[in-house]
Amino acid sequence: MGERVSVVVVASAAPRQTCEWALELPLGCSVADALNACGLEAHDPLYEAGIWGRAVALDALLRSGDRVEWCRPLRVDPKVARRERFARQGARATGLFARRTR
Repeated sequence: MGERVSVVVVASAAPRQTCEWALELPLGCSVADALNACGLEAHDPLYEAGIWGRAVALDALLRSGDRVEWCRPLRVDPKVARRERFARQGARATGLFARRTR
């Protein structure tokens, strides 16, 4: 029997909804192979692939212990969302010193 790699595939189809699969695949398999093994459409243009949070191409080779992530692109830049929240709440309601009294 040939060598195999153990990987985990995590997919996010909707906000706050994830599915996870633990797979044993043949050595030399790609991200697309792992996604197809889970029944996901690897070439879906609405999703992006990553390994441990870093964007990768679908033909990237997997190593044992990799976590393949199949995610929708962000609608809002997290930095922009944080700035908007901060502006709404005001400087005294957020941060490390919000509860400190003088």
